Amino acid sequence: MSKSHSAVIVVLLSLALIPSFAAGQDLVGPTSREAILEHVPAWQDLVAAYQPKPEALDKLRGLGREVRVEVYFGSWCSDSMAHVSAFFKVLDLADTPLLQAAYFGVPEAKDKRAPYIEGKDIVKLPTFIVLVGGRELGRIVETPKKSVEEDLVKILGL
Repeated sequence: MSKSHSAVIVVLLSLALIPSFAAGQDLVGPTSREAILEHVPAWQDLVAAYQPKPEALDKLRGLGREVRVEVYFGSWCSDSMAHVSAFFKVLDLADTPLLQAAYFGVPEAKDKRAPYIEGKDIVKLPTFIVLVGGRELGRIVETPKKSVEEDLVKILGL
């Protein structure tokens, strides 16, 4: 394959991963909290209403190391709506730069998901992958066992 063909393929794949914002379309690919809330404004009410457990927030505020949470979600998914919006509120109230998040929208059509979840072993949405130093410590898959914040505390051993 020539370099020009390779470049075209890379550009096309990159464009396919750019978040889509058209009304009625799934939000897919790497994205931000702001883009999610713009795409699905109803989630803002859930963020405002969610009341995280204060004890868990105190433990998250005391983080002594950087934690990255990769959040794979569906903008069309009711479990994502409930738990990603709760996670937004947890981040707001924990208010620590050591707890960082990256968001990845996944299409509703299962046959179109591969480019967005490749190598991540994502079966259900949302999936929160908790990483420290690039190493996976645990996951919250679809529905937390207790709550997003309490499950994070448990995964991090706080």
